[in-house]
Amino acid sequence: MKILIIGSGGREHAIALKLHEENNQFELYISPGNGGTETICKNIDLDLNNHQEVTEFCKNSKIDLVIIGPEQPLVDGLADYLRNNYILVFGPSKNAARIEGDKEFAKNLMASYNIPTASFKSFKKEDYQNAVNYLKKSNYPIVLKASGLAAGKGVIIATSFEEANLALTEMMKNSVFGSAGDTVVIEDFLEGEELSVFVVTDGKNYFILPPSQDHKRIGEGDTGKNTGGMGAYSPVKFVNYHLINEIEKNVIVPTLNGLKINNSEFNGCLYCGLIKTKEGIKVIEFNCRFGDPEIQAVLQLIDGSFSELLLSTAKGNINKNSVHYNGKSSICVVAASGGYPDSYEKGYEINGVLNNEQNLKIIHAGTKKINNKIITNGGRVLNIVGISSNNDLSHSKTIAYDALSKINFEKMYFRKDIGYKAL
Repeated sequence: MKILIIGSGGREHAIALKLHEENNQFELYISPGNGGTETICKNIDLDLNNHQEVTEFCKNSKIDLVIIGPEQPLVDGLADYLRNNYILVFGPSKNAARIEGDKEFAKNLMASYNIPTASFKSFKKEDYQNAVNYLKKSNYPIVLKASGLAAGKGVIIATSFEEANLALTEMMKNSVFGSAGDTVVIEDFLEGEELSVFVVTDGKNYFILPPSQDHKRIGEGDTGKNTGGMGAYSPVKFVNYHLINEIEKNVIVPTLNGLKINNSEFNGCLYCGLIKTKEGIKVIEFNCRFGDPEIQAVLQLIDGSFSELLLSTAKGNINKNSVHYNGKSSICVVAASGGYPDSYEKGYEINGVLNNEQNLKIIHAGTKKINNKIITNGGRVLNIVGISSNNDLSHSKTIAYDALSKINFEKMYFRKDIGYKAL
């Protein structure tokens, strides 16, 4: 089978690695890829904004399946263009991808179909003063979200009116997130335990992957700025059969039905960012793709045919028996460039142990290869995944951090407390 993966990060390398381990005879292509993917894939330089160019490559190379990793190509409609040219795609349509690309759309969908979420109000750029007045009357803490795509960084939790007003001004007046902040969703702050649930779905039927928990903030103890994610672990111990039933009944089923009614039937991975509150499960946000770095941990927990799961989903008839939970646990720790998520430097050589083992995966994110050397090329550089075969999260953590102690590059930074909530 010939497979094209779209993307360059840790998520895409993790997907490629899972497929390669399943069958090393698969012909894997990735665009653009990174310094780690080229050992198992052919890195292809395609203009992902030029949908015709991507389509022609797929046709000329006789690609059997395209897997779109990041949200931007999905929101831009790449999946639609490929499907219109009879190419199988794992990834939702432009309409369905609005569930991530337009937070106002997602919140209105939840309100329409009684999907539990925080109370909210949204404001357009021209409603700036009304938004300020709303903040003056609000209870704190409160959450401000840029409605459009902001690389996982467009969410501000404000503890006072002064903080909220500054965040609003930055989004709407100073355009720190570009056009993504032209509409801002302001919602109540929810307290509880967060979890990420990935639902692989053909729009009608679905399969739930093992739940995970992400560590969004840059600092230990979940302090400092939001990032794309500094680490994750799976499974989540407080998630039991009854909680999964609640998530299916109150979140997954009505969301898929609501999208279908709104001419946005979802085919791909519906990422449910959830929080377990005193009142029950509520939705923090939806995404239209696998989470990064959560999927790096989750993929270690499934056996069977991952390719069949994705291929059957793309064909519109998901094979829910193609994979199963294997009883393991895993922790993914992100090694980042110093200064991330603000400005950081690139181009440092990465030294140390970069080999995969049965219980250790070194997944590349912001790297590239120059003259047979792997150098830093992004904010989140490497994902170190420790795996325990007997669901011992503490052992998974030991494996990951032991490996990290043998890897180094200039100004390397990582959180030392990934998994602390579970441990």
